[in-house]
Amino acid sequence: MTRAYNFSAGPAVLPESVLRQAADEMLDWHGSGMSVMEMSHRGKEFMSILAQAKADLAELLNLPSNYKILFLQGGGVGMNGIIPMNLLGNKKSIDVVNTGSWASKSLKEAKKYAKANEVATSEPQHYTCIPPRDTWKLDPDAAYVHICSNETIGGVQYHWVPDTGSVPLVADMSSDILSRPIDVSRYGLIFAGAQKNMGPSGMTLVLVRDDLLGRALPITPNAFDFKQQADNDSMLNTPPTYAIYIAGLVYQWLKKQGGLAAMEAHNRKKAALLYDLLDATPFYTSPVARSDRSLMNVPFTLPTEELTTAFLQGAKERGMVQLKGHSSVGGIRASIYNAMPIEGVQALADYMKEFAAHHG
Repeated sequence: MTRAYNFSAGPAVLPESVLRQAADEMLDWHGSGMSVMEMSHRGKEFMSILAQAKADLAELLNLPSNYKILFLQGGGVGMNGIIPMNLLGNKKSIDVVNTGSWASKSLKEAKKYAKANEVATSEPQHYTCIPPRDTWKLDPDAAYVHICSNETIGGVQYHWVPDTGSVPLVADMSSDILSRPIDVSRYGLIFAGAQKNMGPSGMTLVLVRDDLLGRALPITPNAFDFKQQADNDSMLNTPPTYAIYIAGLVYQWLKKQGGLAAMEAHNRKKAALLYDLLDATPFYTSPVARSDRSLMNVPFTLPTEELTTAFLQGAKERGMVQLKGHSSVGGIRASIYNAMPIEGVQALADYMKEFAAHHG
């Protein structure tokens, strides 16, 4: 069996060792005689999986004791509505920094629940940078400030944590969670869909500070009330059990790699292979401001659409798939999440050199 180098933006590549372990345990998890997919979510077998996943995640993140880990459903798009319902309380406004497609979706959804302020935007720059902090026009009485830490489509990433004073900072980290160490205490709430750096689609991680619980609006469904889920250890309703199991295996894999500091070094090395080549090869264009380049999603363009099509076909023939850029921006996008091996990125860089030499 030959596995492709999968550069998909999500659902994305998973560590091969995790997939093999899941395959080995598919019919019989640890002598239980059951697949994890068949287990009662309240049985002792799954409860042990859940407890281990939470413990490993807390260790990886050095999670402060006043934060709760919730494993929920709904994805990042769902959280754009679920979070206002939980955090608005008696406030009237929400601040959003618009850095691209995902932040703009959050802004649009927030307007259904409150006055949503676009406090800064990089739209005039075609979402190729992060607006400098001194340009943000924050409301000191806002319920929270929302950012997207990494925009998968535009390939821009925060490499700094914004200071929002006493107003809680909320971050959508769907596409860069666990790719580097983070100081969780700087955030009121972090959420992330699992399908890029943690596991399969279907699970959404929420890290929420204790003092932000208990503010849910009366219209909030019980299953999406963070306090009720925290009080019930994410078990108020049936959680996404198999996705939690796979995420737990990924957490264990990350620990074996040396933790998040080692993963960041690995990710920087991979990204440098592509960015150094892009900077040195006029044939390709990298649109993102250098200071804001993503370590997870590397977009670039070729001189013509015909060359782009030829590039994608040649890449596929060489076992490199899912490199087509998002339909809204075109071009090429290489998503190089944690589980993408450096050999895959090197293969792409080698092909890029070959293609430029032949067509440039």
